Amino acid sequence: MSAGKNLIVFDTTLRDGEQAAGTRLGIREKLELATQLARLGVDVIEAGFPISSPQDFEAVKLIAEQIKGPTICGLSRAVYADIDAAGRALANAKKTRIHTGLGISDIHIASKFKDAKYGKTLNDKKANAIDMGIKAVKRAKRYTDDIEFYCEDSGRADKAYLYQMVEAVIDAGATTVNIPDTTGYAIPAQFGQLIADIIAEVPNAKKAIISVHCHDDLGMSVANTLAGVANGARQIEGTINGVGERAGNASIEEAIMAIKTRKDFFRLDTKIKTQEFYKTSRMVSEMLGISVPPNKAVVGANAFAHSSGIHVDGFLKNTLTYEIMRPEDVGSPESSVVLTARTGRHGLRHRLNALGYKVSEAELEQLYLRFLDVADRKTEVFDEDLAAIVGDEIRTVEQVFELQYLHVACGTGTLPTASVKMKVKGKDAPVTAAACGDGPIDAAYEAIRIATGQSPKLD
Repeated sequence: MSAGKNLIVFDTTLRDGEQAAGTRLGIREKLELATQLARLGVDVIEAGFPISSPQDFEAVKLIAEQIKGPTICGLSRAVYADIDAAGRALANAKKTRIHTGLGISDIHIASKFKDAKYGKTLNDKKANAIDMGIKAVKRAKRYTDDIEFYCEDSGRADKAYLYQMVEAVIDAGATTVNIPDTTGYAIPAQFGQLIADIIAEVPNAKKAIISVHCHDDLGMSVANTLAGVANGARQIEGTINGVGERAGNASIEEAIMAIKTRKDFFRLDTKIKTQEFYKTSRMVSEMLGISVPPNKAVVGANAFAHSSGIHVDGFLKNTLTYEIMRPEDVGSPESSVVLTARTGRHGLRHRLNALGYKVSEAELEQLYLRFLDVADRKTEVFDEDLAAIVGDEIRTVEQVFELQYLHVACGTGTLPTASVKMKVKGKDAPVTAAACGDGPIDAAYEAIRIATGQSPKLD
C-alpha cells in the first residue's frame, strides 16, 4: 500500500513519551497535548495503553471523543483483553486505529514465552508467536479496519523470521506494520537495508504501510528513522523532544525538519504545520518536567543563536551562511547573536547599533578591548553590560572641566576650607580657587563654583 508522496506522522508522545522515567500525564494534560498535536498536524495520535490503568483508559476515551482530525490510536499487546479494552476506549472516535503486536527477536520470545504452553523449543515458541499475531490482528478487526502490528525488537530479530511474521499479519488484515528498533541497537545503514529487504522479500509487503519506530540508546534514533524513510518506510513514529523510555524516542521535530529541509533528497511531504513545533516542544517540556537542552536541534534555545566571530560575521552578512532553517519555520524566537569573547568586532558593532549607539572605528576598537576584558570573565555579555562599557569608555558629553587637584582642611575649632585646581577648556593655564563652607564638602563645592563660574549642587 503506497502512501504516495505523503509521509504519515505517528506521534506517541502521550504513550511512549510518557514512559520516560519520573514523568506522568494526567487526563486533562493528555487532552491538552492531544489538542496541540492535532493543531501541529500529526496524522496519528497514540493516546495511550487503555488496559494499563483505569485513568489511561479514560484518557484515551476522552481524546477519542473530543479530538477531531488525526486518527486516534490505542496500544495493546497481542492479548484479547488488551485489544478489547482498546476497542472500547476508541469506540467514539471518528477515525480509530488499534496498535497491537509482540516481541519477535529470539531473546524476547525465549524470555517472554518461557512457559511450556507456548512450546517446548524456541522454534515451537516462534511458530506459536506467529499464530498469536494473526489472532490479535483478527480480533482487532472487530473494532476497526485500521490495524497496526508492531514487530517488537525487529532491530535484533532473525530476518527470515521477521519476514514470516510480517507476511502473516498482513494476510490477517494488518494495514500498517511497525518495524521498531526497540533497543536502539541498529546502525542507520543496517536499519535502512532491513526496511528495503522487507519491502523486497515479503511478497505482500506493498499491501501495507511499513512504519519505523526507533529508540535513541546509541543516539541514532533520528538517523535510523531517516534511513528507513530513504528505503521505503512511509510512516515514522516518534515523540516531541524525543522523550520516552530510557534514552528516548526519535524526535518528531528533528525527523520532520530533516525531511523538509532536505526535500531534494527525500522528495516527500507531510501535513505537519512546522510553525507549531516550538510551542508544542515547550508544552511537552513543561508538562513532563523535562527541560529542553539548549543545544537541541530545531527547538533548543541555541538552535538559532550565533556566538563565534567567524559565524557572526557571516550570519550578519547573509543568514544563509550559517542557518539552513529559519526560526519562523519552527515557530522559534528570532535568530540571535550571543555576545562572548569569541563574537568579534562585527557582532559587537551590530549589537551596539541595535541598542542605538553609533560609534566610530576608533571608539569601536576602544570598546572592543574593554568588551574582551568583561567577556573573559563572564559566560555571556548582556545589553546592560554594554551600556556600562559605553558609559565608562566613551564620552557622550564634551568634557569642559577637569579637576586636577583638591585639598580639604577641617577639624575641631577649625573653619572648613578647600582649595582646587581646575583645567578649563579654552584657557591655557589651570584655574585655582579656595573657599570656606559649612563643612568640607560644602567648602569643596564652593571652591569649584569659584573656579568654574558654575553652580554645582549636591542632590
